[in-house]
Amino acid sequence: MQPAAVPTERSTDMAANVVATMRQLGVLGLPRNYEIFYEALSGTNRELSLAVVSLASRPTQDELDQIGRTFFAHNHGPGIVEHARDVIARELEEVASLLRSERSHIEKYGRILDETSSGLSGRSLLSQDLLQKIANAMAVATNSTIDHGRQVASTLSDKTAELESVKSKLEEYKRLADTDPLTHIWNRRAFDKEITRIYNSNRGILFNALVLADIDRFKDINDRYGHPVGDKIIQSIADIFQTSIRGDMFVARTGGEEFALIIEGASEDATYDVAERIRALIAQTPFTSSQAGTNYGTVTVSMGICMASEAEGPEDLYTKADRALYRSKVSGRNRVTRHSTMAGPRAGKSWLLYKKD
Repeated sequence: MQPAAVPTERSTDMAANVVATMRQLGVLGLPRNYEIFYEALSGTNRELSLAVVSLASRPTQDELDQIGRTFFAHNHGPGIVEHARDVIARELEEVASLLRSERSHIEKYGRILDETSSGLSGRSLLSQDLLQKIANAMAVATNSTIDHGRQVASTLSDKTAELESVKSKLEEYKRLADTDPLTHIWNRRAFDKEITRIYNSNRGILFNALVLADIDRFKDINDRYGHPVGDKIIQSIADIFQTSIRGDMFVARTGGEEFALIIEGASEDATYDVAERIRALIAQTPFTSSQAGTNYGTVTVSMGICMASEAEGPEDLYTKADRALYRSKVSGRNRVTRHSTMAGPRAGKSWLLYKKD
C-alpha cells in the first residue's frame, strides 16, 4: 500500500462508518446529525462519545438535538434563543396575570373596607351582635386577602426561579457559543470581541500584546495520518497553551491550526519569553498514540508578536502580528518573530469574522 493512499482510505472508511452507524440507528441524514456521529466515532471528544453511546437503539431527533446543543452550540444558537424567548414571554405573561389578580383582590378588599366604614358611620347605635358580625366579616376578608397574597408571592417566587433557570441556560449557551468544541478554549468569535476590547481604552493599547501561532506543516500531518490524528494534535497543543499561561491571559483557537494569545500587562520582552516558552514546550512534546503505538514525530509552531501600541486598531494589530508570523514561517518555522524587528509591508488576513454577536 502506498503511503499517499492512506489518508484517502481512512477518510473514506470514517465517512462510511458514520453513514452506516446512522443508518443502523435510524438517524436522519442531516448535516447536524452527521457532525455528531463523526466527532463521536473519531474519538476526539470523550464526553460526546459517551453521550452518543448512552442513546437508545433508536434515538429521537430531540435527543440528538439536545446533544447538538450541548456540544455544538454554534449550530443550534437560533433554536436555543428562540426557545428562551418563548419561555420568557410565557412566564412574563403569567406574572402579569398574577399581578392583575392580586390587584383585583386588593381592590375588592378595599371596597369591603369602604362599605363597612360607610355602614358604621351611618348608624347611631351598634349592638354587640352587629359588631361581632362585622368583625367576623372583616376577619374573613382579611384572611382571604392575606392567603391570596401568599399564594401570589409563592407563585412569583417559582416564576423567578424559572426565569433564573432560563437566564442560566442563556449564559451557558453564550459560553458555549464562544468556546471551540474541539479544544474547549475560546473560539474565533470570542477572539474578535477580545481584540476589539483592547482598543476601548488607552490602558488596553499600552498594556496588551497579540501573539499569533500556527502549527507548522499541519496539512502534511493530516495527509499522512488522517484528520482524527490532526484533531488530537490540535487538542494537545491547545492544552499546552492553556496550562502554560496565567489565568488572566486569553487564548483562542482562531482557525483550523491557528491560535491567538492576548497578553495584558507585559512588556514586549516578557511577551516574547511567554511565546518562546510555549514554542519550546510544543517542540519538546512527544506526539504519540499509545493505542496504535505510533510516533507522529516532532510537531512545531511558528509565532508572531505585535504590541497593541504598534497598531492603529484591531485589524492593524492582527495584520502586523500575522506579518510577523509569516516571517517566522519563511525564516525556517519553529520560531517566534517580533513585528518591531521587521520592515516592509505584507498583506494580512482579515481578523474580523464576526462583526456582530
